[in-house]
Order: sequence, then structure tokens, then C-alpha cells
Amino acid sequence: MQENTVSPHHFEECMKCTVCTVYCPVLQVNPLYPGPKQAGPDGERLRLKDPAFFNYALKYCMNCKRCEVACPSGVEVADLIQAARIRYDKKPPKLRDRLLASTDFMGSVARPFAPIVNTVTGLGVAKAAMDGVLKIDHRRTFPKYSGKSFEAWLKRQARAQAAFPEQVAYFHGCYVNYNYPQLGKDLVKVLNALGVGVQLLDREKCCGVALITNGMSKQAAKNARHNVAALRKAAVDGGLKVVSTSSSCTMTLRNEYPALLGVDNADVRDAVTLATRFVFEKLEQGAKLRFKAGYRKKIAYHVPCHMERLGWGVFSEKLLRMIPGVEFTLLDSACCGIAGTYGFKKENYEASQAIGEVLFNRIRAANPDVVACDCETCKWQIEMSTDYPVMNPISILAEAIE
Repeated sequence: MQENTVSPHHFEECMKCTVCTVYCPVLQVNPLYPGPKQAGPDGERLRLKDPAFFNYALKYCMNCKRCEVACPSGVEVADLIQAARIRYDKKPPKLRDRLLASTDFMGSVARPFAPIVNTVTGLGVAKAAMDGVLKIDHRRTFPKYSGKSFEAWLKRQARAQAAFPEQVAYFHGCYVNYNYPQLGKDLVKVLNALGVGVQLLDREKCCGVALITNGMSKQAAKNARHNVAALRKAAVDGGLKVVSTSSSCTMTLRNEYPALLGVDNADVRDAVTLATRFVFEKLEQGAKLRFKAGYRKKIAYHVPCHMERLGWGVFSEKLLRMIPGVEFTLLDSACCGIAGTYGFKKENYEASQAIGEVLFNRIRAANPDVVACDCETCKWQIEMSTDYPVMNPISILAEAIE
């Protein structure tokens, strides 16, 4: 694996204003975490002098990127922290961390037995066993697996999709393929209504975001090289845009591959976009969607942390506001607390829930029919911790159009 590409000098742009510290959700609830300024720029100065200064408390960083959004100097604080973990953390990942991060493997194993797996992982005795043996907190609700994959469904639609005058490739991610194929079907419905057909990428792999944060950077880099080759085949050779319905997958494909894994994606980066941005731009160019008469829904939109880092929450917001009959509330910025696999771990569960409580209370105050969100793990956290259902903006669009 190549050395990460975070500039060793970039941290010098930190002016020690501590804004990142104020905006860090972990530091507010976990005194063991030194905070983004100390863990990032300050720590990098010491680590470059002597690797022994590496602090294993950096594992408490959620990689939510809120420090980077807040930084007035543009320092990539979270990348500095994750790069330090990649370089200096020599402890092998635990079995628990390997299982949580290996989403393709776990999805492939669980899918044929989805009804059994879903039942067992919901049982109190199974949760207690995972808590005691693996240290996966027994209070965490597991996402359900689907018995049929999205890839298999879309392959059956290949001829119909090829008939559309415009084509895109879809990076569906593990969640759509193994847990919730309906989101992928909803995207196909929306894009087909715009005259756009949907193709699969060539044997895509997990984007790698969970692998990175769980100490499996070599596997993440392997996935990245495979995915960049698949993106190149679609975008460079085929001239296609590549869309994704996951804010975290999109950010990883575009930003994390070069910054943390040393995988060059310069020729395909701009071809990768979020589905809501793609749809919004099509509508801005004159395409039309026909909405159902009498559609009504009260929606509160939560902008996921990685979406804030991309700066693309505005596209989902504008799309939702376009739907006739929608009563729309934009929730004030807050982290849900789950951070992918972070909130599943026993040592992080209490902090995860404490971080999310601010958001949960804002949702309760808005009292919507549904919470809109572009991140699947935010969906799991919000649905587990509140009484409100969560839908991707693309699924809301699919529901609202003729």
C-alpha cells in the first residue's frame, strides 16, 4: 500500500483557534478522547519527531469530519487523525471489528439465510452472547438483511434499462445490495422517469469506509483499487456518470481513496456524484417529474455529517422542497452518533447515544411523518432511538411521483 497522501505540512496551517474542538461531538461526551486539535495538528507535530507519541485514544475519533467542516483554515483534521492511525497503530483489529467492517462478506453469508439471521440477531439471548463474546452492545438494533440482492434484481432489468437514451452507472453499496434493495429500485424509478437508464458497475466492492476506521487499511486499499478500475471502465471508457445513494460511500470514493489510501482517482473523481445532486441538476436543465395529486407528507431533513463535508446537503433539501404537498423542516446540524460501526461497539455505545440525543430531541420537536436522510447508518440510529421512520430523499421522490 502506498503511503497516505495527507501533506505532512498541511497541519501547519492550524492556527490553534480550537473551533474544531468546540464542534467535535466525541469530546463533549468522552473525556478519554484528546480532541481533534490535539489528536490532529498538535499530535502530528509530535508524531513526526517520534512515532512513540502516537496516542491509542485516537480510536475514539468517529471520522465524522465535523472538525473539517468547522476549520476556518481548511485543515483536514480528521484525515490527519485517520492517517496517523494507519501509520502508527500496530494492534491487529479484533474479530469484532473485522466482522463489522467486512460488509461484503457478512452480506454474502447472511443473504441466503436472511429470515433466520434477522430473527436470531433480534433475540435477547443472541444479543447477550454478542455483547459478552464480541463486545457488540446488546442494546444495539441490527439492520435487517434482504433475501434477494439488488444486483440480481437489476441484472434482470438490464435490457429494459439499456433502452433509455441516457445511461448512468450506479454504485449501490453494501446497504442497498444486502439490506435494503428497495432504495436501489426507488432510484431506478426516479431516473427512469427522467429518461435515464441504470447500469451496474463491474463487480463493485464495499467502498471501504468501515475498513478504514476499523484498522483494515490494506483491505480498504485493495477494494479502492478494484473500485477505481470499475469506475474508470464506466466513466472514462463508457463516458457515464456514476451515482450513489449513500453520502458516506460518495465521500469515500471521491475523497478518502487518495487522501488516506494512496489510491489515485483523479481521472474518475468528478464523475462520481450523489444521486440527489444528479437528479437536481437534471431538473435544473429542464427535465420534468410528474408528482401525484394530493401527496402530503411532513418531512424533517437531517444532513448527515459526511454530507456536510461534501457540502451537498443543499441538493437533497431543494429536491424535497420541490415536492408539492410537502411540509419541510431543515433540522439544525447535529451528529446522530453512530458513525458507521462506531456505535455498535460496547465501549462506544453510551457516547454514541449521548451524542445523538441532541438530534433525537430536535426530531421529536419537529414531530414529522418521516425523517429524510442520505445515510443508511444514520437511518439505523434514528429509527432505533426515536419513534420516527427514516427515508432516503430518493425514496421520498419515488413515492411522490406518478
